[in-house]
Amino acid sequence: MRRNHERVTGMNNSSFAQTRRQVLGLGLVLAGAAAINVVPGFQLLASAQAAVPATAQKIADRFSSVKSMSGEFVQFGPKGEQTGGKFFLERPGKIRFNYDGASNFRVISDGQSVVILNKRLNTSDLYPLSKTPLKLLLDNRIDLSGGRVKSVKEENDLTTIQLADKSVFGNSKITMMFDPKSYELRQWTITDAQGKDTTVMIFNVKEGVSFAADTFAIDYTANRELNTKSR
Repeated sequence: MRRNHERVTGMNNSSFAQTRRQVLGLGLVLAGAAAINVVPGFQLLASAQAAVPATAQKIADRFSSVKSMSGEFVQFGPKGEQTGGKFFLERPGKIRFNYDGASNFRVISDGQSVVILNKRLNTSDLYPLSKTPLKLLLDNRIDLSGGRVKSVKEENDLTTIQLADKSVFGNSKITMMFDPKSYELRQWTITDAQGKDTTVMIFNVKEGVSFAADTFAIDYTANRELNTKSR
């Protein structure tokens, strides 16, 4: 998985021509009820009662301690499509992805809901944050208890933690990859209901940043109007 995305090529804005349903297949928001696929080579945890591995907890605590960050991202879709842009994160629960390209595509979470906006197509979709994989990334403290940790893999250049929580997003999973020395998040992969992977790599990250008050704002009135028009 990681090795498929080690080389970042030029951005292809034409990938935004895909349908809205395909875009939602990014896995950033939607989750399904597919059986959890285990990545070969991972150390499986025997049961939901298994102790949280010390390495995993240290990494989670370090990542949780970062209350705000911003940077750039490259996203790889299930069919190899590649897009990118900038992201902004603030705990608890807030994140924004500004995608490059003519679609002016946005994914915004305000701590309660997640909205997916395509201004070019004039579409808007709203979801509860609590039912998306993003919730596990954005909590004030990343909770690894209750059998959420499904596997851990430690390598010299990467530590990989695979999480799943049926109460949050069914049998989908999120695989987070960290620098083993600094514990900084490098990328994550979300597997959807059909077992398709979407990977987001982040870089040029700055921590402890401040944002304008409206960075994570969602216009619920506009969202209702757009949904009404689409019916």
